[in-house]
Amino acid sequence: MSVLEQKKKLVTEIADQFRNSKSTILVDYRGLDVAEVTELRKQLREAGITFKVYKNSMTRRAAEEAELAGLNENLVGPTAVAFSNEEVVAPAKILNNFAKEHEALEIKAGVIEGQVTTVEEIKALAELPSREGLLSMLLSVLQAPMRNVALATKAVADQKEEQGA
Repeated sequence: MSVLEQKKKLVTEIADQFRNSKSTILVDYRGLDVAEVTELRKQLREAGITFKVYKNSMTRRAAEEAELAGLNENLVGPTAVAFSNEEVVAPAKILNNFAKEHEALEIKAGVIEGQVTTVEEIKALAELPSREGLLSMLLSVLQAPMRNVALATKAVADQKEEQGA
């Protein structure tokens, strides 16, 4: 296979990852040492997130192919890309927390469900509770009225029992 064909194939693969991922985040990893990058990769891998470094020219072509040309202005300097096909919030949380601990890691931009997002939007997303946390909050809100009715009913029953005794 010629070099040009290999590059076209790589651009198509990256574009497919852009299209298929629910969440994609671009980061500048300059200044991280090998141990820190290894730790970051481990955290991302455990969450089912793909973390790759591609040439910016390949990523630019892939972004254009995936109709995400808004990312191109962020594809300058060393850039790594985190793709998550399953969860939207996880990569933002992991990368944001890692960036807080290691100032060398800089979040550049991202794509959330097909929309190019800014660093501020990614950080706001990272501050949201996880899906399980949101579901437990919803469940407690839904249970509160039933719990209050049950407590009121018990209080009335206790009061009648005291009056009857």
